[in-house]
Amino acid sequence: MAALPSNLRAGAPDGRRALRRRLLALGAALAFQGAWADDGPRQAFRVCQDPNNLPFSNTRGEGLENRIAELFGKELGLPVTYYSFPQRMGFVRNTLRYKVPGQDYPCDIIMGVPVGFEQADVTKPYYRSTYALVLTSTKGLDKVDSAEAFLRLEPAVLKSLKIGIFDRSPASAWLDRHGLVDQGVPYLMLSPDPDQYPGELIERELAAGKIDAAIVWGPIAGYYARRAGATPLKVIPLKSEPGVKFDYAMAMGVRRGEPQWKQQIESLIDRKGPEIAAILREYGVPLVDAQGNPLPQ
Repeated sequence: MAALPSNLRAGAPDGRRALRRRLLALGAALAFQGAWADDGPRQAFRVCQDPNNLPFSNTRGEGLENRIAELFGKELGLPVTYYSFPQRMGFVRNTLRYKVPGQDYPCDIIMGVPVGFEQADVTKPYYRSTYALVLTSTKGLDKVDSAEAFLRLEPAVLKSLKIGIFDRSPASAWLDRHGLVDQGVPYLMLSPDPDQYPGELIERELAAGKIDAAIVWGPIAGYYARRAGATPLKVIPLKSEPGVKFDYAMAMGVRRGEPQWKQQIESLIDRKGPEIAAILREYGVPLVDAQGNPLPQ
């Protein structure tokens, strides 16, 4: 074997640092020459998606997760393909884990799962968001700029409000904690209707004046409030309180037993961090830090 150049010998001045830089550069180059499965190179970046779930995904590729998938596919030099299934009960079983004997899996990654999700191998997080209070400008709500200001409204005003929430969400616990259960208007999160989508609570109910406020997951709040058109809507990120967890870190999910694929996705999350953040902000996602404090938009 040829001797290392003098500046890369371990004992030479700065040798260890120079060698480390070269090895890291070589590792990065090899990591992004293509995507690999355990049994050979991948032919496509195959995404499991909900076909009607903006702002996250749809069949026209208009969601933020579609945009991030395209970003990753381009970085890997792979075409992006989608396998669609409504994100109801059994989504993971019918997408990421679905395999007909003698055939390959139809998709390899779910672009958005909460950290701690148990049905897949979860990557490092790539953003943290929080539930948000979305308000119309009626009944004096145009002057409300925080959750505290909302709760300080005159009791008669608070009691007159209709607040839309999804069933089994942290919003229910928050209303209960602040004595507003009777003001809650529950909506189904998982409807059997495949044409139903979470943004309807903002786009159809709140904007149409059927309710006065809504508490929904931040990405849904930010995206649909911007689409409200002539109806101005205000988005107020909510901070977790004792007994009410509002903010969650979001990651990606891959099949268990594919550590090389997971590692490559995590490398992409690191490498494309600024572009991912720009996409999230473009879609109006309210981003927060680990303590739930809002980050600059």
